[in-house]
Order: sequence, then C-alpha cells, then structure tokens
Amino acid sequence: MVAVARPHAEIRAMRRDDVPIVAAMEAASYDFPWTAGIFSDCLKAGHPSWVMWVEGVIAGYGVLSVAAGEAHILNVCVGPDHRGLGLGRFLFRRLLDIARWNGAGRVFLEVRPSNPVAQSLYRSIGFEEIGRRPKYYPAKEGREDAIVMALDLSPA
Repeated sequence: MVAVARPHAEIRAMRRDDVPIVAAMEAASYDFPWTAGIFSDCLKAGHPSWVMWVEGVIAGYGVLSVAAGEAHILNVCVGPDHRGLGLGRFLFRRLLDIARWNGAGRVFLEVRPSNPVAQSLYRSIGFEEIGRRPKYYPAKEGREDAIVMALDLSPA
C-alpha cells in the first residue's frame, strides 16, 4: 500500500459568493442536503463558516455554532473529489481550533449510524458517544437516529 501525501490545504471564512459551490458540493455528498438558503442563513446569523481550499478550488467546508462556552459542529464535508487524502482530519482540526478561539470548552456533533467513516474519524480525534437522538435524520426509508458525540477541548 502506497501512502498518499495530504495536499496543501488552507481555510478561510466562507463568503456569500462561495454558497453556490458549497451547496453543490453538499448536494453531491448527501441524500438530504442543506440548501443554499440554509448556508446563507448561517452566514447571516454569524455562525463561524469556513471553506477549505486545495489547489485553487473549494475542497470542503464546515459550519459551527458557538455560544455559552460550547460549540456545535453543524455541518462538515470534504467534496467527493478530495476524499481519502487526510483533508477531513485537517479541516476538522481547524474547526476545533476555531471553536477553541471562540471560547468553547466542549464541542458537540451528531453523526448518522450509517456513516462509519465519519464516526471513525471523530473517534480518532477524541470524540466520544454521549447519547442518541431517535429519528433525528431523514432517511430513504423513514428516519434515522443520530449518534451524539462530544469532545472536551484542552487548552491549546
């Protein structure tokens, strides 16, 4: 097995003109995607929203909510053309840094039980399952539970 080096990536704040690209990436990645309107609303609400650039293109994004010393990762995605290169871990670590910089001591997220790749990434970073939300996500055949995970942030 040949190891593939992670390409150089940078993150920057999401802008309104990024929304169509981000929404298209979301639609290509999920059966029940956020709409462009949801991403726009997150920007209007002031949620920390970031895009990851690789070789001049948006390769992923993340949206946080931060309040009262806690952060919630609302959405995170690496586009289909950039998966399997270590970029998800890079993006996730930057989102945790942003949560910390915004005063969060604990970070929460939900993940589908049907997404073992994401679960594995989150566990490898230190997230632990703390509960379940029954019938949280829409699914092709009804609803799917959410696994609720949390991570206590240590000082940088």
